[in-house]
Amino acid sequence: MEFDSEKYVKDYIERARNAQASYEKFTQEQVDEIVKAVGKAVFDNAEELAELAVTETGMGNYDDKVLKNKNKARMIWNDLRDKKSVGIIERDEKSGITKVAKPMGVVAAITPITNPIVTPMGNIMFALKGRNAIIITPHHRAKGSSTRTVELINSYIEKIGAPKNLIQILDIQSRDNTGSLIANCDITIATGGMGMVKAAYSSGKPALGVGTGNVQCIIDEDADLDEAIPMIIKSRTFDYGIICSGEQSIIVAEDMFDKAVKTLKKYNTIVITDSDDATKLRDAVFNEEGHINNHVVGQSVFTIGEFAKMDVPENTKMIAVLAEGPGKKDFLSKEKMCPVITLFKSKDFRDSVEIARLNLEEEGKGHSVCIHSHNRENIEYAGDTLSVSRFVLNQPCSLSAGGNYFNGLAPTNTLGCGSWGNNSFSDNLTYYHLINISKIADYMPDNYAPGDEELWD
Repeated sequence: MEFDSEKYVKDYIERARNAQASYEKFTQEQVDEIVKAVGKAVFDNAEELAELAVTETGMGNYDDKVLKNKNKARMIWNDLRDKKSVGIIERDEKSGITKVAKPMGVVAAITPITNPIVTPMGNIMFALKGRNAIIITPHHRAKGSSTRTVELINSYIEKIGAPKNLIQILDIQSRDNTGSLIANCDITIATGGMGMVKAAYSSGKPALGVGTGNVQCIIDEDADLDEAIPMIIKSRTFDYGIICSGEQSIIVAEDMFDKAVKTLKKYNTIVITDSDDATKLRDAVFNEEGHINNHVVGQSVFTIGEFAKMDVPENTKMIAVLAEGPGKKDFLSKEKMCPVITLFKSKDFRDSVEIARLNLEEEGKGHSVCIHSHNRENIEYAGDTLSVSRFVLNQPCSLSAGGNYFNGLAPTNTLGCGSWGNNSFSDNLTYYHLINISKIADYMPDNYAPGDEELWD
């Protein structure tokens, strides 16, 4: 008998709608208890889930995934626990507007191979905070680890009274099933390849998709290289460089370029300036069309060295390579999801910004930029010039652009890139994107109404 994808998905949707109808009646306290349990399930089982993810996907490393599982669970719950998402969430006496939060219904979440644990976890926490049900459609090469994540989460929340089928995951992964899901849900979160993001935006239903990362890192002349360089290395190498908000290029003025190179070497980075060696590395990381070779994604610096036929000393953390030029002049200006970073030499800070702009025009427009500087004028010049949704200052970008305790960005794994990245939003995804807001507008008879003469004079 031929498999009926539409019926298969509609059964999931029906179960989700029944669960959501019950969950919608929960109080803020009940909702928060369940959201907390979602994070706690991943926090408590971080080691098991990290091992599953590495074994199944062959990407990243165990120790960093354990840290990622624990830290994202901590930070997302910390951010959500005091937020109102049920009933009246805000009263503004000045405007006379009262805001009432309502759930959207059934959320579909397309999750990637690169983050098969924390992305489903975060999306679940945001959806449930808004009293929605959620259905996960995992990457086919991460189905086992994502499914185990959902199983563990369900075991935690069902103990405290969550409706059955509030969280589901497709047990048969296919493009047809994903297509049916996003066409029948109420809103889709699409985190992954641009093909799936485009499909979500074309489904006829609201969608929150992400753009491609290619984080440019500008080091200003007042930066302390012994502070900035270790941050960059830590960020670029975390989970073998698989995180989309990791720095992809270091741009530094010529006056301090040699010192930056020495500092990189001091902290166990191989620096390639020879064009023949750069070609070997380029050919290992990119194919002839300039697309990243899948075999390098989330691999160790030693594996990258093998592909590039390079000798990589035992203590090496990262490979840095001098580009032939920015943007279209060199494939190395693009995203490299492995412990490889590209070097650019600029004339001064404004030229650094221009190099960053050219690289972003080639790939990554709308995502993020990292700046190491204490010069507010320079920082705000970059902020005004570059078309990205977030600027991370004096922090390791892969550990900060997605929000943490030490900046004001919402903790998340889903980073909107605005219209620059063909996305509908430019925020860090959180629960607020998954609720409808009803506004009660009071009559304000004492409000001042200007006359035409005042308005148009």
